Amino acid sequence: MNTGKFIIGGVIGGVVFFLLGWLIYGMLLMDFMTQHMSSAASSVMRPEAEWPWWAMIIGNIGLGFLLSYVISKSNAAGVSAGAVTGAVVMFLVSFSIDFMMYAQMNLSDLTSVFVDIITSAVIGAIVGAVVGWWNGRK
Repeated sequence: MNTGKFIIGGVIGGVVFFLLGWLIYGMLLMDFMTQHMSSAASSVMRPEAEWPWWAMIIGNIGLGFLLSYVISKSNAAGVSAGAVTGAVVMFLVSFSIDFMMYAQMNLSDLTSVFVDIITSAVIGAIVGAVVGWWNGRK
């Protein structure tokens, strides 16, 4: 594994995760996800003005490094290989976390769980394509 490509790919992936999360969850799906929250979720969710942005950034960078690591270790160099790897990894991560959270917490309904899983896979495909492109550069 090329350490330099892994580190830069992780940072690039984290930035793309952050931007896509803002666009897709923060703009396009915001009303949909809000409509599918339970009444308990409204008391748990922080207003956006009170978010600790450092935590959001670190979380996105962590996902970027996760995909960069998996893509690097699997030698998935190139846009299409990175996209497939990113989609599969994020599908499995989201599938697991969303269903465990659904089982334990009364935050959302099953519709939003399935939408989140699909959305995460799409975002993972895009981030994976970018990281795969970066790794495939000569």
